[in-house]
Amino acid sequence: MRNRIGAFFRVAFAWRSLRWRIAALAAASATVVAVVLGVVVHQQSYARSVLEGEYLAGEALNSAEGTYRATGQPAGSTATGTVVSTGVPRPLLDAIHGSDHVVGTWFDTTQPGRPRMWAGHYLDGRLIAVRVELEETFDRLHDQDVFVVEATVGTLVVVFVAVALVSELITRRLRRVARTASRIAEGDLTARIGARPGDEIADLGSAVDSMAGALHRRLLTEQRFTADVAHELRTPLTGLVTSAELLPEGEATVLVRDRVTVLRSLVEDLLEISRLDAGVERAELTPVPLGELVAEAVSRTGLPIVAETTGARLVRTDPRRAERIVANLVHNAVRHGGPPVEVTVTGPAVRVRDHGPGFPEALISEGPQRFRTGAAERGRGQGLGLTIAAGQAEVIGAELTFSNAADGGAVATVIFPAVE
Repeated sequence: MRNRIGAFFRVAFAWRSLRWRIAALAAASATVVAVVLGVVVHQQSYARSVLEGEYLAGEALNSAEGTYRATGQPAGSTATGTVVSTGVPRPLLDAIHGSDHVVGTWFDTTQPGRPRMWAGHYLDGRLIAVRVELEETFDRLHDQDVFVVEATVGTLVVVFVAVALVSELITRRLRRVARTASRIAEGDLTARIGARPGDEIADLGSAVDSMAGALHRRLLTEQRFTADVAHELRTPLTGLVTSAELLPEGEATVLVRDRVTVLRSLVEDLLEISRLDAGVERAELTPVPLGELVAEAVSRTGLPIVAETTGARLVRTDPRRAERIVANLVHNAVRHGGPPVEVTVTGPAVRVRDHGPGFPEALISEGPQRFRTGAAERGRGQGLGLTIAAGQAEVIGAELTFSNAADGGAVATVIFPAVE
């Protein structure tokens, strides 16, 4: 349960994931739209406020003119503005042009926070000017801008969360595809997504399923071929071995017997691989001193190699299969690597190293594959020894890894389950 919760939070808060990128893109798009609309609304409201100020200033100017015609003197104030006799700003005078027929207006923003609208014209040679305070009008405009900003921020939060939740439906399906692809890469070729047709993600899932099916069929064909070849060769090979033993002694007989021995070893390897492929191999695990087991396996190879032991552990394994693994690793190092070949036992681990060109990168990353040695510089071969070693390691629950030493040479390490 704790692992599931941890995995949920890792996925939910993986800020670089597609889920959050989609949400961020949607929020950015909504932000652009909101900013554009906000600017348009502000400009329209601003223009409307200025027109309203001009209208109020015109009403005040008409009222001042009526009072002037009636009394000969303009009133000090009107219902909408203030009549000004002195201190008329220069921009308003410029707008009037000194004509009795031109009414001038000027929007005064020289004092921050105190917008004003001026209007005036000459009547019978006398200047009549009025001033209208627009603080209240522009306070409403400010309140409107604040409301638009707050509404935009709130909307963006809602959009971001909503898109993140909706995009989870998409990313969940993509994660399912990724998990299935990982299982296929790890060797589970029966894994399937089972996506229903309908969109691009379903098409991707169907493509992955088709790929897995094709790989599975190809692997089964290869396995059947290996098993069939091994079984078909077994009977004639038995007769060939018997015939070789009946040949008269001589140089040619020795050569024939040697080649027959190699062929018999190859067929036995193929039969062993076919049993591993079929999953019928069962390990008989028992506590075994690893140092003694490795020393015995190395001595049975008949090669002039001595295993070095340091703090070897008691391990739980199948002795016959463990010896097979060690022997195959040693033979591979001798055949395809370079001397000297070193075998060391440390704790529950056995390390076999040569001083040749090293393992190819494909083998290190993908593991050994039958009928492929991976690199011409490591010599000829069928690539069965390491394949069998890897298969037997899986049967007994050991961990087999391949790497290259920093100063050159291939390194194969097998770690057996230790007895606590």
